Amino acid sequence: MATSKKGGKRTGKKKQAGEGAGGAQKSASKKGGAEKGGGKKGGGGKKPPQAEQKQPTSPMPAQHQPKPGLEAKLEPRPEYEAPLYRGAGKLEGKAAIVTGGDSGIGRAVCVLFAREGADVALVYLHEEQPDAEETRRAVEAEGRRALLIPGDVRDADFCAEAVTEVIAKFGRLDVLVNNAAYQQHQKSLEDVSEGQWDRTFRTNIYGYFHMAKAALPHMKAGASVINTGSITGIQGSKELLDYSATKGAIHAFTKSLAQNLVERGIRVNCVAPGPVWTPLNPSDQAAKEVAKFGADTPMKRPAQPEEIAPAFVFFASEADSSYITGEVITLLGGETTGAA
Repeated sequence: MATSKKGGKRTGKKKQAGEGAGGAQKSASKKGGAEKGGGKKGGGGKKPPQAEQKQPTSPMPAQHQPKPGLEAKLEPRPEYEAPLYRGAGKLEGKAAIVTGGDSGIGRAVCVLFAREGADVALVYLHEEQPDAEETRRAVEAEGRRALLIPGDVRDADFCAEAVTEVIAKFGRLDVLVNNAAYQQHQKSLEDVSEGQWDRTFRTNIYGYFHMAKAALPHMKAGASVINTGSITGIQGSKELLDYSATKGAIHAFTKSLAQNLVERGIRVNCVAPGPVWTPLNPSDQAAKEVAKFGADTPMKRPAQPEEIAPAFVFFASEADSSYITGEVITLLGGETTGAA
């Protein structure tokens, strides 16, 4: 991702999504065909949807990874192919940047954007290259171009260079998805070091600022900025003090930037999920805690990235959300208390 992962990003992300239990992942990597379509224009709904969408339930297998975590090593693999989703050309001919696009929510968003006809640039950390390559194959399998840009969104110069690279490659920029994220649980405030606090804020909110500032000069009326928030930014989380604070900041940043850009015709919205099965949490918590991840939701499981990504398509598409800006949509698996 381009930061440290994902946000809601990586939410569990990191590794995003996609693979899923069962055969989901298999099809992803094989898509071989994937490469076939690579450059074709179009995207959208060529493959008939499968009969079912697999959704692993809690408890998940106990597991832990060192940061930033790789989706390729998650068990079960996150689901990102969205077999029931048919493209409709909603983003035909557009170009998007997705930070933290190598895995988790970011990967699923890249795939659905491509299915809707967009070329996609994904920003991610160098350590996440294997995941980024899988996302590239998935995007190309949808018939669109994928541009891989490794780097860290904490670095303002890198963010500016990433946008310049996108313009040079695609000739335009219509959608910016800020999704890169970093999180680390701590039992008490005293356990949160200055370094951790700084890294979390520089990844999760400074990174969003850097990317938006670099992208906006190239965005025209009809363009869209979509930020990844979190239920923790609304309800708080006692062991994610710094992460929750950044997510609350992202929600406020979304609303304020929407007000600032409305006269330019650029919409700004936010998707705030609950628990999502990505590399983010398995690279943060102890294995026994990962096994319980998402079990406390009404649906008794974490979301799969492919279940979150359609909300990003909704906000990116003028056909769906031309009159919507400054909104924070919560996707919580049935939870209603504390929703925005």
